[in-house]
Amino acid sequence: MRKSGAIRTAALVALCGAVTMSLTSCGGSGDRDAKGAAGSGRRTDDAPPPPTSFERVPDIGDRLWQRVPAGSRQVVAVYGAGPDSPDSTVELFAKDGSTWKREQSWAAHNGRKGWTTDHHEGDKRSPVGVFTLSDAGGVLDDPGARLPYTRSASFQAPHSWGKAYWHDFDYVIAIDYNRVKGTSPNDPTRPEGQSKGGSIWLHMDHGSGTSACVSLSKSAMRYLLRTLDPRQHPVVVMGDRQDLKS
Repeated sequence: MRKSGAIRTAALVALCGAVTMSLTSCGGSGDRDAKGAAGSGRRTDDAPPPPTSFERVPDIGDRLWQRVPAGSRQVVAVYGAGPDSPDSTVELFAKDGSTWKREQSWAAHNGRKGWTTDHHEGDKRSPVGVFTLSDAGGVLDDPGARLPYTRSASFQAPHSWGKAYWHDFDYVIAIDYNRVKGTSPNDPTRPEGQSKGGSIWLHMDHGSGTSACVSLSKSAMRYLLRTLDPRQHPVVVMGDRQDLKS
């Protein structure tokens, strides 16, 4: 009986050792490569943390930066991965005294064919430029938006579209491109004519490129709605990285 018990104990120790090795290999508390000494949380290299404060919003050239109104204290920067890419990164900056601070960053999508400096209806490209952000809305109840918010079932994406797109417009923030400020984002008025396109919004993401809008996760949209403040004169600066820097 004693010999049998010793065998069972040895087997149990071996099994526990295997489980411990498995957890460690998945990045558990013994992951020395990620944290230095196990569990210490200290960096083992000399790389500085990424900066969070800037003299101005980074990677925006003079051409576009000069178009940011002097009174703007909130900037949503949309950094497109490339001129023909639907992938982008959205970062929110807020002015604090004389510096700009990066507050949040999210993965996002833009027009499925990329970007253009001469947007037209149906080109599937997002317009490059600086645009004010004045109005919001959506299918869902107001989540506590600071911008004027219009809740309406009329925002609902047609169910003839694929199911992945049905919630695109649960939350939207109108980008003031060829639209009338102070109206619901789905107001159809096009001051520069229909051919120049319109209804370009920040809205919820369906996992791929858009017709011309910029799309983000639901949590990102809720954050922006609760943070963008008309008293801070928010704007979006958007384009592929090459155009933004020029």
